[in-house]
Amino acid sequence: MPAPLTIAFLSSNLDFSYLLPAFQTQFPQARLRLGTELGPLEDIDAAVCWYPPEGLLARLPRLRLIQSVGAGIDHITADPALPEVPACRIIDPDMGQGMTAYVTWAVIQHQRHMGAYLRSAAARRWEEQPVQPPRQHRVGIAGLGTLGLACAEALLNIGYSVRGWSRTPKRNTQSELPAGLQAFHGEAGQAEFLAGCDTLVCLLPLTEDTRGILGQPLFNQLPRGAHLINVGRGAHLVEADLLAALASGQLAAATLDALTQEPLPPEHPFWADPRILITPHIATRTDPAVIARQTADNLALVDAGRAAEVAVDLQRGY
Repeated sequence: MPAPLTIAFLSSNLDFSYLLPAFQTQFPQARLRLGTELGPLEDIDAAVCWYPPEGLLARLPRLRLIQSVGAGIDHITADPALPEVPACRIIDPDMGQGMTAYVTWAVIQHQRHMGAYLRSAAARRWEEQPVQPPRQHRVGIAGLGTLGLACAEALLNIGYSVRGWSRTPKRNTQSELPAGLQAFHGEAGQAEFLAGCDTLVCLLPLTEDTRGILGQPLFNQLPRGAHLINVGRGAHLVEADLLAALASGQLAAATLDALTQEPLPPEHPFWADPRILITPHIATRTDPAVIARQTADNLALVDAGRAAEVAVDLQRGY
């Protein structure tokens, strides 16, 4: 009789217990191993991960699937000892809705001065702020994947002027680009793209080319007083450069849902800066049932010798 399937849940900063009910339903015969209760490492067949402890995956000799719980895998590829095992990301049709809701809120809350209104309300003061029509506010989205295109379409639908930038060109067809979106691509188009961003939204994948992209050279190409929204990865941002750009007035505000350190330590200077709004990596979340189902589907394809259909290109990082 073959050994029962064993799935380990590996994370340095998340409590994965919330996933267990869905995985128990999807894999009723499997052994589920959480946190430090992994049991014999040689029994583990699949690892469900978010920033797994460095070097641990390489110590799992029977491992045949590495499953991210998110759309990215940079938290996995950061491990220098990553074994040659198929790594898969989550493809969640509902993730676009959650990200769209967050990005739309983040754009509006700054552009319509909602922070100022909250302070006025707390002080019981009736104070108006300037009202600017959405069409006069230019939103740039860096990263025109599924999530970026969903956010662009939503912002266009409520009247914002939206432009997008991608590493490679997108075909100007109805199926790939929303009507009204100005598209830029590559290094040649980056400066023109940035010059027209009153708000910049980062939804780029994290690769060696994009690590640290949100730094002084990029900030200096934005209009003075721009608003930065980072819903990509914490490593996209050069933190010292953000603080300097805010201090100089080059940037007016930043909304950050992805940080290099998560949870962000209480002593971090971002907490003390009123121009920075922090949310705890909650822009969008995938339903545990979706993660469990896609883990089962991906494992079946890997076992059938069809890993190339679902595994991420580790060289590209997405």
